[in-house]
Amino acid sequence: MSNKKGRVAGKVALVTGAASGLGAETARRLAREGAQVVLSDRNHELGAEIALEITGDGGDAFFVPHDVALEADWQAVIAATLARYGKLDVLINNAGIARGSAVAGSGELMTHTLADWRTMMSINLDGVFLGVRYGGEAIAAGGRGGSIVNLSSILGKVGFPGAAAYCASKGGVLLLTKAAAIEWAPLNIRVNSVHPGFIETPMVNNAIHESENANEMRDQLIAAHALGRLGYPREIADAMIFLASDESSFMTGAELVIDGGYTAR
Repeated sequence: MSNKKGRVAGKVALVTGAASGLGAETARRLAREGAQVVLSDRNHELGAEIALEITGDGGDAFFVPHDVALEADWQAVIAATLARYGKLDVLINNAGIARGSAVAGSGELMTHTLADWRTMMSINLDGVFLGVRYGGEAIAAGGRGGSIVNLSSILGKVGFPGAAAYCASKGGVLLLTKAAAIEWAPLNIRVNSVHPGFIETPMVNNAIHESENANEMRDQLIAAHALGRLGYPREIADAMIFLASDESSFMTGAELVIDGGYTAR
C-alpha cells in the first residue's frame, strides 16, 4: 500500500526494466513509500502484471511498453508520464542485459561478434544515455530538481573473464553518471550510480544455468562475496529508495557499491 507520508511521497518515478528482478522490486518499494510510479519494460505481460499488483496493493502505478534502446520509445514513455502525472522527479535507469556472459563467460573477446557487442551497448549504455537525455530534460522542466539513479554493476568497476562487453557497458554507465552529475548540479538534478554484486534475480540465475557447470559456478560466485551469499533484490531496492529520496540530497556523482564484500578482497 502506498504511504502518503513515505520517503518519496509526492514524487513521480519512472523505473525501466520493471517487469522483473531489481526493477520490479524497486517499483514496488517506491509505491509503498508514496511515489506515483511508471513502470516500463519490453515484456508487456509481466510489466502490466507488476503494475496491477502495485495498484491492487493501494499504490498508484501504470505500465508503458518500452525498448530502452529506441529513442522514439523514450520520447513516448516520457510523454505518457507527463500526460498522466504532469511531472517527473525520479528516473531509475535499471533496464539491462547480460546474455549470460557476465557469469557463463560466453563473451570471450577473440570470438565475440560486433553484433553482440553492439546489442549489449545499445541496451546497457545507449539506453541509459537516452534515459538521462530525455528523463533529465523532463525533470529540469519541472524546475524543482530531482534524482536519476543509473544501475551499473561491480563489473563496471572490476573486470571479469568472458564479460568484456558487459564490463565496458557498465563502466560507461559509471562515467556517464559522473559527467551528468557535474553538468546538472546547478539544476539540482542529482545523478548517482548503483553497483550491485551478484543478486538473486532471473537474469543472474539464468546466466548461471547457461554455464557448463551451474552448481559449481553458483558456489564460486557465492564464495567470491565476503558475506557468503548472493544479494537479494530488496537490498538493492533499499538503495534505490535512498537515492531517490531527499535523504541523499547531498549525494551526486557517487558510486554506491552493494556487493557483499566482492570488491573488498
